[in-house]
Amino acid sequence: MTLRVSVIGTGYLGATHAACISSMGFEVIGVDTDPAKIALLAQGKVPFYEPDLEELLAAEIASGRLSFTTDITGTADCDIHFICVGTPQQAGSLAADLRFVDSALDAVAPIAKAGSLVVGKSTVPVGTAERLRQRLAAVNKDVELAWNPEFLREGFAVEDTLRPNRLVVGVTSDAAEKKLQELYQVNLDANTPWVRADLPTAELVKVAANSFLATKISFINAMAEICEAAGGDVTVLARAIGYDPRIGNRFLQAGIGFGGGCLPKDIRAFMARAQELGAEQALEFLREIDSINLRARQRVIELVRNDLSDDLAGKKIAVLGAAFKPDSDDVRDSPALDIAAQILAAGANVVVHDPKAMVPAQKRFPGLAFAETIDECLADAELVLHLTEWKIYREIDPDAAKKLVKNAIMIDGRNALDREKWIAAGWKFRALGRSSVQ
Repeated sequence: MTLRVSVIGTGYLGATHAACISSMGFEVIGVDTDPAKIALLAQGKVPFYEPDLEELLAAEIASGRLSFTTDITGTADCDIHFICVGTPQQAGSLAADLRFVDSALDAVAPIAKAGSLVVGKSTVPVGTAERLRQRLAAVNKDVELAWNPEFLREGFAVEDTLRPNRLVVGVTSDAAEKKLQELYQVNLDANTPWVRADLPTAELVKVAANSFLATKISFINAMAEICEAAGGDVTVLARAIGYDPRIGNRFLQAGIGFGGGCLPKDIRAFMARAQELGAEQALEFLREIDSINLRARQRVIELVRNDLSDDLAGKKIAVLGAAFKPDSDDVRDSPALDIAAQILAAGANVVVHDPKAMVPAQKRFPGLAFAETIDECLADAELVLHLTEWKIYREIDPDAAKKLVKNAIMIDGRNALDREKWIAAGWKFRALGRSSVQ
């Protein structure tokens, strides 16, 4: 018998997971408390930008395998229930807000059929799964709980779900593992590594991976600071150390640092949980990682002041990019948008362009000006900031761009532009960790 699956929470993670599991041939029901979101998804439309997802979603709805509802009782006959709700940072604290996870568990526990499996995918502090397992058992002793952390990269979420580089399952029985193996059989047939773990280890895998990634990004940004002080070039340094197979060259691109809805809040929640466990010293280094990351943003603002004036009042600054990374419209904790907002607060006339994130950026910072085209953004600018490495920005003709701006000054916050090409066109070119060239 084919498994029936429910996905509780239809945000970025849930909508992607629901569509991808459906495409594997399973019947899937997506559940959310937001009627507007459910209505949109039911029409095959995604309320955020993620490459290839909307096409996949529409195809799966047309197939009849995928549906959406606000009524969780409609999932009572499902064999597996995935919890895919958000775990944002608590206001006034580093800790994760687990209200949505608790609510999802409480909603599904009484209606889940005997022998079914509740599987957490949300990123949670270690110990949450065991607490939820006991909470579930108190309501429905015939249902097991497992944990299957997600490892999605925004911009590659469909690929990462359909062809993951590993599958990690935290289970307490062979039966639970077998059911998840049945669900992911197509991945196992493709030799995807399968890691069985206990519940605490499964929870830790995601936050440990994010912490390592954050550390690597902040390390190269710390080296950028040293290179600037010593007159070195961080791009050459990164290339050289990246040839060492023990290090590798991925995520060694110095710039304005990481952001988004995962890395910043996950490493902070990890620190908070370590403190609760009495192991805060083990993760003390993450405080400096967070500090280095935020300092990179301030360094860009310092460069702006150095090139223009300490007084930025009335000066037009063009900002290329608002999303925290390319191929996404996510502006949560976006370094690009944070820098733009800080420069605006200093009195500058800031005009922002982004191919996908303009609407969410405008909702977050309505005081910023937004341009529909790159040319409009650049027109009469006294300085240009390249802050999100979209392909369309790498394709800008610096000769044509120079004719639009008031001052040909480019600060490449991502070390992604062709520096020699921009310099040859007569631009003063700056980038973090590299000497200024005019």
